[in-house]
Amino acid sequence: MSTTRPPAAVLCDELWRAVLEGSEYDAVDVVRAGLDAGWQEEDLLLDVVAAVQKKIGAEWAADRITVAQEHAATAINERVIAALAHRPAAGRPVPPHRGRVTVTCVDGEWHAFPARLVAEVLRLRGWQVDYLGAQTPTPHLVAHQHHTDSDAVLLSGSIPTHLPAAHAAITACQAVGVPVLAGGRAFGEDGRFARALGADGWAPDARGAAAALEAGLPRPTAVRQAVDDLPHLVDQEYTMVVRARSRLVRQVLTDLEARFPAMRGYDDAQRERTAEDLVHIVDFLATALYMDDAGVFTAFLGWTSEVLTARGVPVHSLATGLDILAEQLRDFPRGLRFVRAGAAALSGGAADVAVRGTAV
Repeated sequence: MSTTRPPAAVLCDELWRAVLEGSEYDAVDVVRAGLDAGWQEEDLLLDVVAAVQKKIGAEWAADRITVAQEHAATAINERVIAALAHRPAAGRPVPPHRGRVTVTCVDGEWHAFPARLVAEVLRLRGWQVDYLGAQTPTPHLVAHQHHTDSDAVLLSGSIPTHLPAAHAAITACQAVGVPVLAGGRAFGEDGRFARALGADGWAPDARGAAAALEAGLPRPTAVRQAVDDLPHLVDQEYTMVVRARSRLVRQVLTDLEARFPAMRGYDDAQRERTAEDLVHIVDFLATALYMDDAGVFTAFLGWTSEVLTARGVPVHSLATGLDILAEQLRDFPRGLRFVRAGAAALSGGAADVAVRGTAV
């Protein structure tokens, strides 16, 4: 075994080159060489593999790699995790058995990579882990708790629009006596959305999740409804906007073409992309209404502006689109306030945004 452990930056660079070139064997060789040089599995997972995965997402957002490259690189990184996890028995550590937990993604959440990292770290720490993967329907998650009586459910979410589904999962698991530890970008950098939804804990990363479990999560005893955590939902604005989503998107598309003549020259693909972008906008507005937090909406608009600008998309139609949407929300005081906050945030930024041509 080598006595010189290479720095994380060196291994990250080597793994990045391997995944970008599509070389699964080279990628696995990088982490195996790290093991031989004295790296621990957990550190490789979190300080090397996770760091490269974060770079994959950043490079896609900056339009420096394609969607196909991003998918291929992620798939290789997942197989790297498998190679680390499935070592021969003689080479695996034998940690103490701490208990049994369920690690899963919110219903609708396809970004399973963070949850997989958490699952493998917990296994290394001695937990028996039931890893359910992406977009687990809440009824099936609860049925699994009846079958296993987990010590905790670790719920992962990356996209804020899944927060209402996360809330349903949290309250349903707690109703059968299983505490929920939330994690992922969807719950906010400081975990404020996890707290708002009544989760029993929040962790910023896999090490934090392990520490929270080791500290212990008490079994919940109270049964709650959504409005117990979020009393503003009684105004029904969230529900009505969700029900009206298709109508809102159609109306904004129709009026946007009248006010933005360039749209008349769009081909079918561009029109489809524009409709997709508007669906995302309405979905994030609905989520902002659910959480009663305008920042959910304005943060999404800011991120979208960066992505679209990186792709060279024209930028001056989104303000018009938001004006049209505001006209449709005259009877929704909170929704109207959030749309105006989004428009104000965009007008104060350096970059303009457009609703066309690039899915967000």
